[in-house]
Amino acid sequence: MIVMKFGGTSVESTDAIERVARIVSSRLKRSPVVVVSAMAKVTDQLVAMGNQAAAGDCNAAIELLQALRERHLQTARELLGSKRGASLAPRLEGYFSELENFLRGLAAVRELTPRGSDYLLSFGELLSSVIVADAFAVRGLNAAWVDSRQCLVTDANHTRAVPQMKQTRERCKNKLVPLVSKKRIAVMGGFIAATENGVPTTLGRGGSDYSAAIIGAAVDADCIEIWTDVEGMMTTDPRLCPDAKTIKRISFNEAAELAYFGAKVLHPATLLPAIHQNIPVYVLNSRNLKSTGTEITAQAPPSRDTFRAITAKNGISIVNVVASRGVMVHGFLRSVFEALDRHSSPVDIVAISEVSMSFTMETKRLPKALLSELEQIADLAREDRQAIICLVGEDIHGKPGIAASVFNTIAKADVNIRMISQGASEINISFVIQENDVPKAVRHLHAQFFPGRTARKIATAKKSGTTNGLGRRRTKGTEISGVHETRASNGRAAAASRP
Repeated sequence: MIVMKFGGTSVESTDAIERVARIVSSRLKRSPVVVVSAMAKVTDQLVAMGNQAAAGDCNAAIELLQALRERHLQTARELLGSKRGASLAPRLEGYFSELENFLRGLAAVRELTPRGSDYLLSFGELLSSVIVADAFAVRGLNAAWVDSRQCLVTDANHTRAVPQMKQTRERCKNKLVPLVSKKRIAVMGGFIAATENGVPTTLGRGGSDYSAAIIGAAVDADCIEIWTDVEGMMTTDPRLCPDAKTIKRISFNEAAELAYFGAKVLHPATLLPAIHQNIPVYVLNSRNLKSTGTEITAQAPPSRDTFRAITAKNGISIVNVVASRGVMVHGFLRSVFEALDRHSSPVDIVAISEVSMSFTMETKRLPKALLSELEQIADLAREDRQAIICLVGEDIHGKPGIAASVFNTIAKADVNIRMISQGASEINISFVIQENDVPKAVRHLHAQFFPGRTARKIATAKKSGTTNGLGRRRTKGTEISGVHETRASNGRAAAASRP
């Protein structure tokens, strides 16, 4: 049995869904279970209409809903033909009527709770999975739609629910395994789940990958395939560096680190269930069936390059907390960590001294209440519009001179480093820079550690005296100004040691 997940761009249109049907047809001998996201941009539209309704603008919300309705009905008609499309239409209309009633009620109370948000966003995956299941059937595939909310069991932490694997395993074996044993293809929506009492929940934005991994672990799948619109995991973001290369094989640890620190191909939590069950994961391109994509396994062959990949995580804030020397020094760090714990605040990087602590967190997840509490403990300063650059590779700390090479390269790019993290993880070097410096930093690092066309471009630019953002001259050396600490910790490791 295999689990195949298709992202929003893979099911965004009639042509895309037809491609998905052909891909699934090629895997019939392997007993596929199919997980699909909402059609591309639908979740964003649901968020927008929810915000408009909560602000009291019901008409604008309903207008968006009508556009969403027409898109799904039109796609269904094109995929299924007039007769089958007409038979599915009442079922789709039922969802849209339910959604409209919710929006009107939301406009009346003007408050969108986390529980209400989960209910609202669940419609994207419900609609797409119903259409895909019928499209499969019309094309001769023995498909059966399955409600994910009856399979994936989570806690009641709405918008970021945590799966309950024991109950999920039992339900998946009761609902999915019998279908597969009858040679049927289970088609279900990703991202959505429910509590044990049936209250809808979601796994967080991008959670369809996570859903596929949870289901794969629950049914002991042979492998999990993540189908998207790129060639697989790459040495860096190709939008920043056109010379990025596809990574053929990568370890679970490396891939998880890249996902956590900004790689968009995978949801950060995707690999956890697969790691626990040692299930290989493949990242494949639904638009290029000849591509071999990326294979993610427990162990991967050593990379020919120093690093496996470089990633960047934007939207970061640095929070600096400084206590007066000699005042409450013995309890200062404990007080800060306790505040972080009380506000459920996940940090990425931490730098610590006797009377000061700096940490990074996604700006959008930085609670104002946390900042207010920390101001009662010590002096507080906040820096927004920062980014984390992360270089990942196995056993990089066992290779002398790597850190010097990294920071020498950044110095030549004329980029100022704000924080450094090295030591907590054996497989990454991370540092913080300003967001607007990310493109040139990534390009310089990629040219240095993944030599090829990018390196030749920079060399040519230097010789000709042009810069183009790539070849700026800098005096030799490793001057790094503004670094908070030379030793820092990965936020997850620090969180584990909180008192």
